[in-house]
Amino acid sequence: MKSFHDLGLSANLISNATQAGYKSPFPIQEQAIPVILSGKDVMGIARTGSGKTASFALPILEKLQKTNTVRNRNIAVLLLVPTRELAIQIQDVFSDLNKNLDRKIKTMAVYGGISINPQMKDMIGVEVLIATPGRLLDLLDHNALSLSEVAIFGVDEADKMFQMGFDEEMNRIIEKLPKKRQNLLFSATLNDKVSEMKTRLVIDPEVIEIEASETELGEAQIEQSAYAVSPEIKGPFLRYLIKSKNYTQVLVFVSASRTADNLVEKLNKNGIKAAAIHGKKSQGGRNNALLDFKDGLVDVLVATDLIARGIDIEDLPVVINYELPRSPLDYVHRIGRTGRAGKLGTAISLITPEDEHHFKIIQKKAKIRIALQPTDPIDLKGY
Repeated sequence: MKSFHDLGLSANLISNATQAGYKSPFPIQEQAIPVILSGKDVMGIARTGSGKTASFALPILEKLQKTNTVRNRNIAVLLLVPTRELAIQIQDVFSDLNKNLDRKIKTMAVYGGISINPQMKDMIGVEVLIATPGRLLDLLDHNALSLSEVAIFGVDEADKMFQMGFDEEMNRIIEKLPKKRQNLLFSATLNDKVSEMKTRLVIDPEVIEIEASETELGEAQIEQSAYAVSPEIKGPFLRYLIKSKNYTQVLVFVSASRTADNLVEKLNKNGIKAAAIHGKKSQGGRNNALLDFKDGLVDVLVATDLIARGIDIEDLPVVINYELPRSPLDYVHRIGRTGRAGKLGTAISLITPEDEHHFKIIQKKAKIRIALQPTDPIDLKGY
């Protein structure tokens, strides 16, 4: 196994990586870092939780340490992401890796849902900008920054970017980039839309695929189970699971914002501290809910798929599908919040009779088999 030193990183950056919890390179880091340092275009395909953020953050910081250009509003690195939460998560990784370097690299995450004015003021001197497409275009319309000197252009969660309908915004942004640049595409899965990006960017990247398919889940990392429930007992059974197993950090997925709010209300009424996070909440409300969950102030975070990939919590023990997602891929992204980076995790799905056919499709696509466990013998009185 290679060390970070073998990959061509400087000592102070390796020290930061060690302090951030990276004891040795994960496979995506081992393969991607030397290629990115060499200046080649990269398409990295790796399951969520595999350490791919550091696989591009480390070499980007390494390369920027060796330059000392006065930036003003001309950013050097642009990283596009589909959600606010993912932007914040990536910014946190850069902050952890950016300590005690020979030259401090100014990084910044920008996204909608909050005032644009502070972001415009803070843009001076930014070298690495992590942005959602809509807010980036807003900033460009306000002449708050320039893309004319972008040396590295990256897209993280490229598959989600297309799934969320950002095709037009991405085309507008790509048109504003210089022709000569390094391109980094990272995705949890390789699909037709992601492959189209190579043609759109006119590149022939080195493809680094750690897993043949994202849907081939590591069973050793995530213990998956499912329970047959009627719609009437679904709520009591969820509360039974949480209380009987003494779960203190549970991420629960639902399909709609209204369901999330209703579920949180019932959990709190039954003595389980819970908060909701979804697209209809303000950015401040979403940030506070996530922080309270990370800090242990609430035991249950109820979320919709909108922010499924933006939640990065070290050692998250349990994910529960209160409602099944629409696609097998979303199922993978949901349960991928646990069992990250080799850690053990638990994923539980609650299956009503109406869900059974769809759950079979999910299992077939994800190449897994999960036996439905009965709930009839369980006494739910009092839950």
